Order: sequence, then structure tokens, then C-alpha cells
Amino acid sequence: MFAVHNEESALDIVQDSMMKLAEKYGDRPPGELPMLLQRILQNTIRDHYRRSKVRSLWTTLLSALSPADEDDHDPLETLEAGQEGMLPHSPDGRLQQAQLLGIIEQEIKALPPRQREAFLMRYWEDLDVAETAAAMGCSQGSVKTHCSRATHTLAAALKAKGISL
Repeated sequence: MFAVHNEESALDIVQDSMMKLAEKYGDRPPGELPMLLQRILQNTIRDHYRRSKVRSLWTTLLSALSPADEDDHDPLETLEAGQEGMLPHSPDGRLQQAQLLGIIEQEIKALPPRQREAFLMRYWEDLDVAETAAAMGCSQGSVKTHCSRATHTLAAALKAKGISL
């Protein structure tokens, strides 16, 4: 069994699970509800960790490419290697960083439009699934599918170029 250590996330998971239970199984006999809730909670917690893992991967990669003193920073705007405030500070490090950002930008541009849109909203704009679905005019399941496919495509493309995440 998984445990969620962040109280806010745990409360969100419980709330989401209760909503799913009420929406999908409200017509079931009361005796079935505890087992259904337990299963929904387990699945919601797994989904939470799965999303966290993917988000953490991309956030870590992109934050490592950003200047340390800027919170509101778009890594893809840093493609010029000579920009001040970049980490690392060596010319070689800046060149490698600029090349990596160029490769990432190229691969993101190569994604199908809906995958690119979903990926950028979720990982660059940090919108949640519901907000992304509303902005894209599609279901939350479609957003999840587009993001998953984009993530797998990007990871495979980067791996093919010798970049490990």
C-alpha cells in the first residue's frame, strides 16, 4: 500500500476518490461502498505517484537548465549560450546546455500538435489535468493520453540521441 506524505495531496486524493465513488457508484448498495472506495483510493494514489514521477522528471531536467535566480523562467528562451546567469558557468558547459535545449525544443516541435499542446500546458504552464482539458476542449482522459504519448516520444527521441534522463 502506498502512503501520501504531503497532507494537501492526501486530502486532494481522498476528495477525488469520494467524488469518483459518488459519481460512478452512488447507486450501489451501501455494503459495497467501503471496498469500492478502498480500490478507488488505491488507484488514485497510484495515479498520483505516476504523475509525480513524470512531472518530476521533466521539472528536474528543465530546472537544471534554468538560471538559479529566476523563478518565472522558460528554459527554451535560453538557447543563446552567452546569456548571463546560466548554469554551468564554463563556456563548454553553456555550449552543452544550449545544444541540449536546442535538441529538446526540436523534439517538442516534432510532436503532433495535440500532444505538444498537452505536454506544454501540463509541464511548462504547470496546469492540472482538468485545466488542460478545459483549455484544449477535450476530456481529461485525452489529456492524460496526449501527455503520456508525448513523454514517451520525447524520452525515446532523446535516448536515441544519447541523452539519458
